[in-house]
Amino acid sequence: MREIKQEDIIQAVKTLCIEANYQLPQDVRNAIDQASQIEDGQLAKQTLSILKENAKMAQSLSVPICQDTGMACLFVEIGQDVHVQGSLQEALQEGVRQGYQEGYLRKSVVDDPVFDRINTKDNTPALIHYEIVEGDKLKIIVAPKGFGSENMSQVKMLKPSDGIEGIKDFVLKVVEEAGPNACPPMVIGVGIGGSFDYVTYLAKKAMLRDIGTHHSDLRYQQLEEELLEKINQLGIGPAGYGGKTTALSLNIETYPTHIAGMPVAVSICCHVARHKEVIL
Repeated sequence: MREIKQEDIIQAVKTLCIEANYQLPQDVRNAIDQASQIEDGQLAKQTLSILKENAKMAQSLSVPICQDTGMACLFVEIGQDVHVQGSLQEALQEGVRQGYQEGYLRKSVVDDPVFDRINTKDNTPALIHYEIVEGDKLKIIVAPKGFGSENMSQVKMLKPSDGIEGIKDFVLKVVEEAGPNACPPMVIGVGIGGSFDYVTYLAKKAMLRDIGTHHSDLRYQQLEEELLEKINQLGIGPAGYGGKTTALSLNIETYPTHIAGMPVAVSICCHVARHKEVIL
C-alpha cells in the first residue's frame, strides 16, 4: 500500500488549475496550425492567427487564455493500492480553491442552480469523476469547462432502430444549432452507449483525448472521420465567420448499453480545450 499526502494532492491540483487556464494544450496548437494551412478565406485565416497569438500571449504573460476560466472538472484515477492521508475529496476541492484564488482566475460557480445563485467566490465545488484502477498511482486530470460551449451540448435517448444514421443526424444537428455560440473552431466529444447519465460522462471524457487520436475500433474511427468532415462542410468556420474549420476534432467514446436503447451525447468545447494532468 502506497501512501500519498493530502498536501501533495492540493499542491498538484492547484498547479493544474493555473496551468490549464494559462496554457493551450500542444495538440490544440498543432491543430490550429494545420487548420491555418487549409483555410483559403482571408477572414478565417486572420481569425485563426488571432487565436494563436492570444494563446501565445496568455502563456508568456501568465494570464488566462479566456476570461471564462470554467467550472473545474476533475477526472481522477485511483490505484487500488493507494491510500490518501486525509480526505481525497477535501484535498481535490482545496486544490481547486487555491488554484483559482492564487491564479487570479474568474470564479464562476454559484451555490444554488435556481433560486439563490450566490457566487461561492472560490470556484468550488468542482465536478469530480472517480475511477478505481489497478496499481499504486493517482492520476488527476483538471479540465476547466467554460459554459459558452457547455450550454451548446446535448444528450438524446435514441432508439436502436435509429441506427448509425440517427447518430449522424443528431451530432450534425447539435453542431448546427451551436453555430457561432460555441466559439468555433470546436473540439467535440461524442458519447455512445451506457445510460442517460453515463453517456454524458463518456462525451466529456472523449474531449480529453489528444487531437489526432482515434477510437480503437476501426468502425468508430471511420465514424469520427466522417462526422468531422461533414461538420467542417457546414461552413460555420472560425468564430462563425465562415470557413473550412468549424471543428478541430471529434472523438467518440463508447460503452455497452441496454437492448432497448442507444444513448448519444454531444459535448462541445470551444478551441480552448483546456486539460492538464499529473500522476502522483
